[in-house]
Amino acid sequence: MSADVTLIADTLEQDAARALPGLLERSYARYSNFTVAAAVIDEAGRTHYGVNVENAAYPSGTCAEQTAIGAMITAGGSRRIAKVLIAAGSDAVVQPCGACRQRIAEFASEACEIVSVQGGAVTQRTPFWSLLPQSFGPRDLD
Repeated sequence: MSADVTLIADTLEQDAARALPGLLERSYARYSNFTVAAAVIDEAGRTHYGVNVENAAYPSGTCAEQTAIGAMITAGGSRRIAKVLIAAGSDAVVQPCGACRQRIAEFASEACEIVSVQGGAVTQRTPFWSLLPQSFGPRDLD
């Protein structure tokens, strides 16, 4: 990766990390009070945001990562995820739940990274495929 591409990628990540704390207040976490905001950066360098939206019928809630992926698809994004940034309205380092890991796997690039954010700053990086090794996905259906 060239220095210019690396600088742009770093800037996109920093901008997304700074935006997530402000998005937490838009989360609809009426039942758990556990707010989550996520940003998906696609391989074209576009950032798509989402928050969790709970429902009185608990299984009907929507995770922030799922909402951000839906925003990426709706916006006509590249359909390949380079990074997923996740922040919670707590001191927890948040990782995607099992269902979101499967959703991310549908679109994750080989180098996809999960980036935990606290207070607008990156606190942890995890290669996505280490969270879901030997997963079933689109490549199994080709």
